[in-house]
Amino acid sequence: MLSALIGRQKKYAQTKTTQSKPEVPKGMYTKCPHCKKNIYVIDLIANIGVCTYCNGHLPISPSARISKLIDLDSFEEFDKEMKSANPLEFEGYEDKIETTMKKVEQNEAVITGKGRIGGIETVLAVMDSRFIMGSMGSVVGEKITRAIEYATAHELPIIIFSASGGARMQEGIISLMQMAKTSAALARHDEKGLLYISVLTNPTTGGVTASFAMLGDIIIAEPNALIGFAGPRVIEQTIRQKLPQGFQRSEFLLEHGMIDCIVERKDMRDSLYKLLKFHAKEGQDGEY
Repeated sequence: MLSALIGRQKKYAQTKTTQSKPEVPKGMYTKCPHCKKNIYVIDLIANIGVCTYCNGHLPISPSARISKLIDLDSFEEFDKEMKSANPLEFEGYEDKIETTMKKVEQNEAVITGKGRIGGIETVLAVMDSRFIMGSMGSVVGEKITRAIEYATAHELPIIIFSASGGARMQEGIISLMQMAKTSAALARHDEKGLLYISVLTNPTTGGVTASFAMLGDIIIAEPNALIGFAGPRVIEQTIRQKLPQGFQRSEFLLEHGMIDCIVERKDMRDSLYKLLKFHAKEGQDGEY
């Protein structure tokens, strides 16, 4: 009798404790991949995706990035409805595309268009690492090429924000062709004496690094971004040597002359405006 009563009291106490324990609403916090601390999502959004504890730059959507760069209501998107096909009939590829489109609410791993930064008209291409790791397939390559060609035809500068794991394996050689196509378009843009600013974010790797990402007249990187062709683990396994601390990070590349500067996200608009204004042709210089 006594043991049964004690059992009921314990059960009641456990139930009460469980019921009274406050629950954190799902999606209120996220963990920083750099310092591993929990960040209040509202604070993270207000800080443009930069950790409030360690200043780590987390991935953000192209729309969020564009809204912080471009003058209000000045952005006009190109080729919004363009979608990938499955040229090699790669099993499961179409389902993966559809699932990702719904998840990130856009059709591909890059958004292109034109807008004004401080009144200076420029063409913009912003890649999205959330879309199949920002991999470059036929549509990504085509959209970037068209954006470059538009900039060339209208004698405008172009800024490309790279964020990619490299070529999209599901499209095979068609994906690799985009490296040459985008590079050739940039060569024609350069022949006209026009400005190309390349901004490298975390990560910028593979075929994107081996093509348009490293062809900028000015190459900027966000802090601590991974930038390279093959990843550090692959290189270590190949050469069987330990790589230097921070190898392939923005700071290492700056020290070795591979990039021109490192700019924090909060300072990106100001930095781009100053560069655009400095290189602007007559009649193109706006006012901040």
